[in-house]
Amino acid sequence: MSSGKTLRSLAPLVQRRAFSSSRRRHAASGATASEAALRMLDTFAGGVSIRRQILDANQVQKLALTLGRTTLGDTDISTQAPRAGTPIPPGYHLVYFTPGGLESELGTDGTDRTFNAPRPFTRRMWAGGRMSWPDATASGHATLRVGDEVEERTRLVSATPKKSRGGGEMVLVEVEKELCAPRGYSVIDRRSWIFRPEMDPAHASEGASSLTGEVPRAATTIQDVASDDASGFPVRQLRWSPVGLFRFSALTFNGHKIHFNEEWSQRVEGHPGLVVHGPLNLINILDYWRDVHGAGLEPASIGYRAMSPIYAGEAYSIKTERVGDEEGQRTHHIVAEKNGTVCMRAEIAT
Repeated sequence: MSSGKTLRSLAPLVQRRAFSSSRRRHAASGATASEAALRMLDTFAGGVSIRRQILDANQVQKLALTLGRTTLGDTDISTQAPRAGTPIPPGYHLVYFTPGGLESELGTDGTDRTFNAPRPFTRRMWAGGRMSWPDATASGHATLRVGDEVEERTRLVSATPKKSRGGGEMVLVEVEKELCAPRGYSVIDRRSWIFRPEMDPAHASEGASSLTGEVPRAATTIQDVASDDASGFPVRQLRWSPVGLFRFSALTFNGHKIHFNEEWSQRVEGHPGLVVHGPLNLINILDYWRDVHGAGLEPASIGYRAMSPIYAGEAYSIKTERVGDEEGQRTHHIVAEKNGTVCMRAEIAT
């Protein structure tokens, strides 16, 4: 990628600098939520991580097949990879710029620790975030395409101590990623993670509730049905299998055990089954919007919040809650819900 106007326009307000090993050692000790947040800010202050990658056809093909989609553009990807120049759908960039490092560098729960809060706040959950596609909106077409060489710039935005509804301490961490393709800004991706105190596998629960035997173990299903309300928009019904979750974990190089290790998820983390990835549901919502409302365009932005977990084998749905004009933009309010409980809420503006 050239170092001309495109890269200069991406120059951050802070200077890039290496994260010192001494600061990493300082951040590794135990701390309260307030201390952990301050140590994160000290460790990553002014730091920008820069990576470059060619967006290969294999990754986006395998993601689309995992999502049950056999075409990208005008290509039948069930038999061949998409051609160079094929637009990459909104949200599909999540299978690129995946974590690196050795397995020994991962957290006890299998998560990447690049932007983790210091111990004991090591249990990470994807809480929500916001994505925007500034140049795609201006030009009316996708700015990420198969074969592009893209630069990713990642920085810590904030680290804030919080209290859970039960009074427990946790740390809210916000990270921003900017992706720049040959045609300019492609995606600005701000992610929010919640870090709770770590769990000790030695004290795993013997009596954790389990969904085993209560939910089907068949292949993933995704289908649209007619809405039973006055909106007229279809409802998308989904049920993710353990195999589908494993494939998504592999594509995103995500070692978080709650998505593929049922014993860990139940006995250590206290979940009744394998957890459907927050980013996977984000992509599902974007795909639904693209199919029902998108008319071949990309959104201007999406804000989303994970509110309740969904587990492998559970049936849930994605639907349009309402559509309106807000601040000069057409906004679609879309939810993923399970048995009347909203599990993820999103607002997509065009």
